[in-house]
Amino acid sequence: MKKVNTYEFPQAKGVVVSGDIHGDFTQLVYKCCVQYGMTDTLIVVAGDCGFGFERPGYYEALYNKCSKRLSKANNWLAFIRGNHDNPAYFNLQPIRHKRWMTLPDYSVVEACGHTILCVGGATSIDRLWRISDKEYHLPNPNDPLAPNVYWRDESPFFDKEKLAMIDEACAIDTIITHTSPSFCELSSHQGLHNWAMRDEDLLDDVNHERKVMDSLYTHLRERGHPLCRWYYAHFHQSWHTEIDGVLFNMLDIMELKELPTPLVLSS
Repeated sequence: MKKVNTYEFPQAKGVVVSGDIHGDFTQLVYKCCVQYGMTDTLIVVAGDCGFGFERPGYYEALYNKCSKRLSKANNWLAFIRGNHDNPAYFNLQPIRHKRWMTLPDYSVVEACGHTILCVGGATSIDRLWRISDKEYHLPNPNDPLAPNVYWRDESPFFDKEKLAMIDEACAIDTIITHTSPSFCELSSHQGLHNWAMRDEDLLDDVNHERKVMDSLYTHLRERGHPLCRWYYAHFHQSWHTEIDGVLFNMLDIMELKELPTPLVLSS
């Protein structure tokens, strides 16, 4: 019987969401652990982490470089896939250390009184340019982690089966995704229409991506989940507003936003 992918961080005293980092792993660790002096904190990167452009050994070396600093501060890093990530790093989870792990889509994170649903994926508006790049290679089924610059299975998907299991298992109060519902900013990614002049399917694929997020939002609201916050990145700008009781936060590159700790009412 399939189960919900659940990740618990009972020692965490805070949860912080980061916008795109585009491969700047060491900079993020320095910013959190040294510059801001965070301790006992779970940091979740909302996609476009940068997994897949190098060989797996490169990311292991990065972890080894950062692990001492993370351990000393008692911090954890969890990564959601963006369109600039190889989905195999999240589906197969070759990176799964105590303080540094990729999360498959529809994973649930439990920390600091929050139950957080994580769903990755988006559409690369520059995909034609990436496919034409000399570094692009056709997918190799025998080496799913081979370096590349574009992955065709980048888009988010609506998984009814996993959502049904989540409905039965827990109550979601927070969502972290890479892209956003259609009713949130930005209404159009910068440069989208210029790229669409050369990519005839691009606008349809981007619209579908946002509709997947709409369906996710509608499902959770209709099933009675106590949803109150939604964090996303992707658009390289900062914005937030409340819509129907849900606070939506768009995070800029390397922007950090802390989740409020739920109030515990004394009996």
